[in-house]
Amino acid sequence: MLQRSLIGILAVLCSYSAQSPADGPESGTSPTEVKRFFDLRGKIVISFVGYSDAGYEDAERMLDEARSVLSVHSPKKTIVNIGATSSGIGAVYRLAKQLGFETTGIVSTEARKYKAEISPHVDRVFYVTDDAWGGFKENTQVLTPTSQAMVQCSDIIIGIGGGPVARDEMIAAKREGKTVKYIPADMNHKAAMDKARKKGLPLPTDFKGAAFEVFGTPIRSE
Repeated sequence: MLQRSLIGILAVLCSYSAQSPADGPESGTSPTEVKRFFDLRGKIVISFVGYSDAGYEDAERMLDEARSVLSVHSPKKTIVNIGATSSGIGAVYRLAKQLGFETTGIVSTEARKYKAEISPHVDRVFYVTDDAWGGFKENTQVLTPTSQAMVQCSDIIIGIGGGPVARDEMIAAKREGKTVKYIPADMNHKAAMDKARKKGLPLPTDFKGAAFEVFGTPIRSE
């Protein structure tokens, strides 16, 4: 009887293999299905949120902060989860694998649509059916499916800098009683100015990101 139960659990876990980029851009999974996977793994899930394409002004400091967070957690008992892509905060994937952690990524099906670069250091990627990249739905306090999955599946959320999506996920996680830690970090100054020039906008003078507006104490834990 026990053997049958173990076989059943293994079968469910195997069914959550990373989805092929060959699948259609709308093909994805639901937050409920993603959470079921993590529940079956039975590990602590630490999710890192922050800047993606905006990058970091001091990427090495960002990695040092991530290393400090991971240093007090056992790789055997912990999953490191991020947003699947390789840019910005996605650099933590490589660090996590070097330290022996299992890694996962939760990302919108928009990543397939726009052919976003997925980190080669993520063990399993979940594409959540979503027509947005994340954060709260417009003019609401309701998370989009991708961010809903991110918050539901996380035991701890670590924000290192971050824009509107990271901000919204930390706000929602805090409301649900999750452990939230925010570490201030500037986005890449040159990238931000180049983006403004490309759009014909005034050059930015503030590079702290939207998350700083809510969580902008030197270090804030909840």
